[in-house]
Amino acid sequence: MSHDPATAAAGRLDGLIRSHVRDVPDFPQPGVMFKDITPLLNDREAFGATVRGLAEPFQADGVDHVLGLEARGFIFGAPVALALGAGFVPARKAGKLPSATIGQAYDLEYGTATVEIHSDAIPAGSRVLIVDDVLATGGTGRAAVELVRRAGGTVVGFSVLMELCALQGRGKLPDVELHTLLSV
Repeated sequence: MSHDPATAAAGRLDGLIRSHVRDVPDFPQPGVMFKDITPLLNDREAFGATVRGLAEPFQADGVDHVLGLEARGFIFGAPVALALGAGFVPARKAGKLPSATIGQAYDLEYGTATVEIHSDAIPAGSRVLIVDDVLATGGTGRAAVELVRRAGGTVVGFSVLMELCALQGRGKLPDVELHTLLSV
C-alpha cells in the first residue's frame, strides 16, 4: 500500500476544520443546524491552514483577482488573494457599494436578491477565483460566476470552505472548477 502525502495532508486539513466548526442547532430559526466558523477563525493554525487550502489548487492558474462573496467570503477571500498575489474584489448585496456597479440577480426560497461589484473591479480578460465560506443551494455562487463573466473576466474556479451536500448547490456550477475543503 503506497502512502500519498497529498491525501494524508487533505485528511489532516479535513480533521482540523471539522474540529473547529461548531454546530449550533436551531439558528437562525428552528430546524436549522448552523455551521459556526468563528472557532476556526480564532485559531491561527486552523485559519492559516484553511486559507492555504483554499488557495493552493489555484497557485498555477495565474489568478488576477479573487472575488469574495459577502460577508464571510470576505474573511477568506482577502487572505486567499494575498496568498495568490492577486487583487481582491468584494461582491456585495445590492446598494452597499459606493461607486458605479454591475449586478446579478439570483433566486431565494421566497423572492430574489442581487449581488453587485464595482463596474471597474474586473478588467476584461482578468482571471478570477471566487471564494466563499459555504456552498449551499448554489444561487449566490451561480450569480457570482455570471457577474464575473458579464464584467469580461474568466472564472478559473470556485473555492469554498464547506459544501452542504444535501442542498445540491454543486449542480448549479457544472461549468466551474469547484474546490471544497469540507463536505457535510
